[in-house]
Amino acid sequence: MKISARNILKGKVTEIVTGATTSHVRIDIGGSVIVTASITNEAVADLALEKGKQAYAVIKASDVMIGIE
Repeated sequence: MKISARNILKGKVTEIVTGATTSHVRIDIGGSVIVTASITNEAVADLALEKGKQAYAVIKASDVMIGIE
């Protein structure tokens, strides 16, 4: 994965809370630190995110995105 954002935090998905159009994805990046991202339900499906899967929290300014390899 190659992107312009410089804040890429590797972790494991601990929870996905699905709403009507968006989901809150929580990623444990270690050291008792959890990062939460709000992404579309479509993005969760496209990335095949599920609890226990490795993922990346990609932080650019005030936005948090999710990435996978």
